[in-house]
This record gives sequence, structure tokens and C-alpha cells, in this order.
Amino acid sequence: MSYENFRFETGDDGIALITWDMPGRSLNVITESVMDELDAIVDRVAGDDAITGAIIVSGKDAFSGGADITMLHALFSVFQKRIAEDPARAKAQLFHEAGRMSRIFRKLETCGTPFVACVHGTCMGGATELALAAHACIVADDKATRIALPEVKIGIFPGAGGTQRLPRMIDTQTALEMMLKGSGIDAARAKALKLAVDAVPCDKMIDTARAMLASGLDATKPWDKKGYKPSGASRVFSPAGFQLWPAANAIYRKETYDNYPGARALLQSVFEGLQLDMDAALVVETRYFAHVLQTNEAAAMLRSIFVSMQALNKGARRPADVPKHKFKKIGIMGAGFMGAGIAYVSAQAGMEVVLIDRDQDAAEKGKAHSAGLMDKAISRKRATPEDKEALLARIHPSADYSDLAGCELIVEAVFEDRAVKKEATEKAMAHLSDDVVFASNTSTLPITSLAANAKDAEKFIGIHFFSPVDRMMLVEIILGEETGDDALAAAIDYVRAIKKTPIVVNDSRGFYANRCVMAYLLEGHVMLDEGVPPAMIENAARMAGMPVGPLSLTDEIGVDLAWKILQATKADAGTEILIDPRQEALLEEMVAKRERFGRKNSKGFYDYAGRDKALWPGLAEIAPPKSGDDFDISELKARFLVTQALEAARTVAEGVVTDPREADVGSILGFGFAPYTGGTLSYIDFMGAAEFAALAARLGEKYGARFTPPALVTEMAEKNETFYGRFGAEHDAA
Repeated sequence: MSYENFRFETGDDGIALITWDMPGRSLNVITESVMDELDAIVDRVAGDDAITGAIIVSGKDAFSGGADITMLHALFSVFQKRIAEDPARAKAQLFHEAGRMSRIFRKLETCGTPFVACVHGTCMGGATELALAAHACIVADDKATRIALPEVKIGIFPGAGGTQRLPRMIDTQTALEMMLKGSGIDAARAKALKLAVDAVPCDKMIDTARAMLASGLDATKPWDKKGYKPSGASRVFSPAGFQLWPAANAIYRKETYDNYPGARALLQSVFEGLQLDMDAALVVETRYFAHVLQTNEAAAMLRSIFVSMQALNKGARRPADVPKHKFKKIGIMGAGFMGAGIAYVSAQAGMEVVLIDRDQDAAEKGKAHSAGLMDKAISRKRATPEDKEALLARIHPSADYSDLAGCELIVEAVFEDRAVKKEATEKAMAHLSDDVVFASNTSTLPITSLAANAKDAEKFIGIHFFSPVDRMMLVEIILGEETGDDALAAAIDYVRAIKKTPIVVNDSRGFYANRCVMAYLLEGHVMLDEGVPPAMIENAARMAGMPVGPLSLTDEIGVDLAWKILQATKADAGTEILIDPRQEALLEEMVAKRERFGRKNSKGFYDYAGRDKALWPGLAEIAPPKSGDDFDISELKARFLVTQALEAARTVAEGVVTDPREADVGSILGFGFAPYTGGTLSYIDFMGAAEFAALAARLGEKYGARFTPPALVTEMAEKNETFYGRFGAEHDAA
């Protein structure tokens, strides 16, 4: 019998070698076809008396990326159609289909023939659950080995036995941390936790597994043996359990504010399942998994954080007819914090980097930033001294613009000032060939106006990085009015080469991300003026799902920079853009009168002492607070989300954003917009345009015209439309 996704071989020793090697894919994933074949393989192994054991190994450079998330996304879509016809039957079908992988793994676990999983490289999600179901796991003792259950990051949780096997195999607290954080462990950690029996060189795994099977590996898991009793905190009603579970629930609430049904269901599944035998526990897990798959949060996160992000990472917006650019040498103008970060990620991608600044000392300081980042990586055992030496050798600091000759791409990252950018651009242009793409890392200045300083506006484009560059995964690519396809393709190729996610937007002041961020900051500043206590502002924002409060974020960006941007906006746009006088007065008081510039000078909305910070008591002098009882926390939360979603909708109405996937992915990666919503436009879509418009109108009546929905949203509300239905693929509609 042959299989499409597996090779099945047996030798004289009676051991079946099952090699998972999906055709046409660089990485194995669990699909319907894979489950069909694995189900049949387990039956074949169990039904053949000549087979005494089985080994599962990957034929790829890694074990597996886990379940094909598009399969789960499709499962949700099918459920939505079925439930309209027959709700009870739809839920029963969803429960059955959602539990299929779990049933196959349970069959493998109880088939009576021992299985050994040999894991090397990436092993994620459902693949990790497969390894947990095997009777033993051997991992490759290699830095590429990474084992994780990351499902919570995309709105779901390990639903194929992970919530039941992991806390029975290792310390329950460690199991919960691993699943709730979704972080991976390396080979040494897997062995230390006893998830892996051994860690050996990759080419020794199969021989080690054969020897293990030959010595008589037990085909019955501990929890399937008579008299099994859980130990430690896995006994829920025990002293250890009483210590763990109240704390676990408190930490969950603190970290998520109960916004994530997947994380909540994970805790419930573990808590309830540990009180049952394995078969009953797996049924409980499947029920919770099927429940989570029905939530808007899971649907939104699956769509944005996986399906849409994957499409954008593959270059969904790249012009198809332009040859691919492979950059060997790039130039970066400006060795400040942003330019130095761009140099680091470019050199990390293997490119030679010419790093230009006003003098050699400033350029050398920019290179030193990369040295510092590599030192941190070395201290965390994520890099070696040799890696550092090689990376630094690719960065060439200079004050001579003629060194830019021969560069295939230029990224300008000088100070956010028109005159400074003009001077730097003109100096660079004197040494560049006509076919070089020139990109400006501006955060607010329109690209079309900056392109006037270039030789050829078709070769001029915006590439907006977010700070800190080494950690932020989004890059906003901005098209000027004359930007050509070659420049767009080059920008996307570069962003993909440095392993970040590109979104493409049209020109406008603030583009997309910063427009939404500025709306968020404005709301926090206005609340302060209204007398909302500063701590309540920050906490309401976190409760709404934002990673940091608006006052803290202003400090990180720079209160002085916010003030400069406001002044530059007034100078450029005059009365075309309405500046809120309350915000202007607040920033002027903070910056011009009190010299509180933010974290950079340890004085902003917070006072800073090293890593510690506390809200500045002097805020009470600028904006006397009222009692927290005077404000509705749910309304404060809504204001933070609605104001950003409205600005996102305006960018669509103005043609700045043309693809709803980019608005959603950009909002999550770029400024941390409540991930459980799926992003700014998904927030509107899943609420419904009519309900959203009504909510915005109520806020507008109370707080001002900034909450007035654009005509586009009003029209969509009348027609019962969604952004994905109107501007995206119909099958992706909420």
C-alpha cells in the first residue's frame, strides 16, 4: 500500500519506518489528507502482528508546522453556513470534525504497538500533540529544534490532546505556561522536562529509536494503566492544586482581561480534564475546542494572524510581472536609533550595509548598536561570538556619501524634517545610478512631496519601519503618486528578505498606522483633560486589549516628538487638519514648559528610574483628576477601540488602504490593536457595520465629531456589508 504524504517501510527487525514527506511542500502540515493516511497507517501497524514497533520521522528539514490553519478557518466558514440551516446538526458536525485529529492520536496511543516520534527542527501545534501521543519521543540535539504549542497566539488552543497529555507528563504549572505563552522549548529543555526520552544528533535518531523499540518500549501510557493517579498539581484537589489554580486564574485575568476565549477554554479544559480519565478528558477538550471555533475572536484571529499574514508574507501585493530583486549591498542614511536598527536587520539577512551619518563617530555609534544587540543574543544563547563577528563585518560605517555607489537600494532614515531629508537625498543622488530604488523611512511626511528631491519619482518609495526595528515585525510600504511597480516590487522583496511583514498603502499624511496611533494617543490625552485619572486611562486601554496605555506609549514615542509632529502638521496642512486644542495645550505644557520629553530624558507622563516607572504626580497640576466613579470603564474601553477603527475606516474611504487584510494585520503588528478582534476592520465587521455606526454615533453625541462615522461606514451599515465582503475576497467575509 502506498501513501501520498508518507513513505512506509518495514525491515527484518519488524519495525515500521514512517517518513512524513509531503510532496510540493517545504514543510509538513496536518491536512485532511494527512489525517486520512495517518489513520490508515495506525490501523496497518496495529493490525500486522509482524510489526513490533513504529518510528515516525520527517523527510523535510523540520518535523512539522502543525495543523493546516486554513483547514480550521474553512471549518469555521462551513459551520457558519450550516448553522443557518440546522443549528443542532451544525454543532454536532463541528464537534465531530474538530475532534478528528484527537481521535486519531488516541488510536495511535492505545493501538498496542509502540510508536516513537523522532523530532528535528520545527515541531509546532498538532505535530507536537502527535509527538506527545507517541510512546516515546527522541529529539535532534540541534539548535534548530524547537517544540511548541502556539495555538493560543491565533485564538484557539491545543485541541488534539495537548491540554491533557502535557500536564500529565510534566509539572502542571510548566505545562500551563508553555501553552498559555505559546513559546517554544529547545532540545535540551525537552529532555530536561522528560518530554523527550533522549536528545541525540539528527543522524542518530532513527538508530536510537530502533534500539529503544528493540529493548521493549512499553506501549501503554501511564494514565492508561490500572491504578494510575495523577501527582502534584495535576491532582486538582490537593495542596499543590489549591496553590496552583487560584494563582493561574488570577494571572490569566491579569494578562488577558478575559478577552481571549481560547485562553480561557484552555484553562477550563486542563482543570476539568485532570479530574477525569483520559478518554473522558479528551471529550471535554474537544467540546471546548469546538466551542472556541464558534467564537468571533477565534475566527478573527485565525483569519488575520494566520491566513492574511501568511498571504502578505508571501508577497500578496507584489507586482507579479517584475523580476525578483536579490539585494547584496544596500545603503542606509542616518545612523540614529532607527537607521542603526535597519542596518542590523539588513546585515542579519546577509546584506552588505553602508551606514552613512554626518560624521564617522556618529556612523560608528550606529554600528555599535548592532554589536549591543548581538551581545544580548549571545548572552541568551541565540547567537555565537562568530555570528557577531560575521554580522559586524557586513556593516560599513561612513560619513562619505560616495560610498553609496554600487548600492542596490537606499533607505533614508535621517531626522524627520523636510530640509534635512532634502539635503541628505540630494547628496546621495549624486552618487547613485539611475536604476537604484530610493526609500524614505518617514513616519508622517507624504512620500509624493519627498519624491520631488529625487532624480526619478518612479524609483522613490516609502518604507516605514517601527521601533524598535529588530523586534517590530511590520513594515509599511508607501506608494507616492508616481511610484512605479519596480520600486514596489523591490521594497516588498527587501522587506521579505529581512523577514518582516509588508503592508502596502497609498500616500497620505501619517499613512495608515500612524494615523490610527495618533487617534489612540489623542483619546488618552483628551481623557486626561476630562479629568479621567491617569491610572484609569492606562488600565482601561489595557483592558480593551491594547499592549500599553496611551500615556506610556506617548513616552515611548517621545512626548517631544508628538509635539513636533503636531506642529509640523499645522505648518504643512494649516486648517485642513483639525488640531485638538486640548491636546496641543497638554503637549505644550509637557514639552515646552516642563521639558518632559518621555523615556528619553526619564521624564514624561511617567517618571523613570532605570527599568522602573511610575506615573508622574505632577500630572494632577496640569489636569486635575476627578473621581474614577465619575467614569464608565466600558465606555472608556470602547472609545479607545472605536477611535482607531474609525480612522482605519477613513483610510479605506480615502483610498489609502485598499486591502482589508493589510489594515487588520498592520494594526495588530504595527501598534498592537486588540489582537482578539482580528484588527481594526475586523473589529467593525464582526460587530456589524450597523451596530458599530450606532456605537460611534452615541460616542459622537457625547464626545465630539471625531467619532462621526465616515459616509462609507454609514453606507455599509445600510447595506449590511462588511469590509472583507466589499473590498476583499467574498469567501473571507466575516
